Amino acid sequence: EVQLVESGGGLVQAGGSLRLSCAASGFTFDDYAIGWFRQAPGKDREGVSCISSSDGRIDYADSVKGRFTISTDNAKNTVYLQMNSLKPEDTAVYYCAAQPKPYWVCSLYTLWNSWGQGTQVTVSS
Repeated sequence: EVQLVESGGGLVQAGGSLRLSCAASGFTFDDYAIGWFRQAPGKDREGVSCISSSDGRIDYADSVKGRFTISTDNAKNTVYLQMNSLKPEDTAVYYCAAQPKPYWVCSLYTLWNSWGQGTQVTVSS
């Protein structure tokens, strides 16, 4: 059974940083892509950043390029999202998701089958 557990959310002032972690279990890490998504109140879920570590493919939403960095620790089956220069519009519940390769597109959250419970990120102005 695929299990994804997010951690690292919290309250931060604009311009600050947070690092989210997604601990994965129940599947072969190299066979899956892992993505970070977010959903703000009243808005649709959107892809933030996705990674397929075994083939080096990484995608970022335009809104976070240059500010967020996704990375993996394959020994720990963990994916991180380093978020710098945070803005109030980054406030959302952040989810990680897993999808077997090659059937993933970062911008299409409906393609992703397995989800974590989410972690709240709040950026104050």
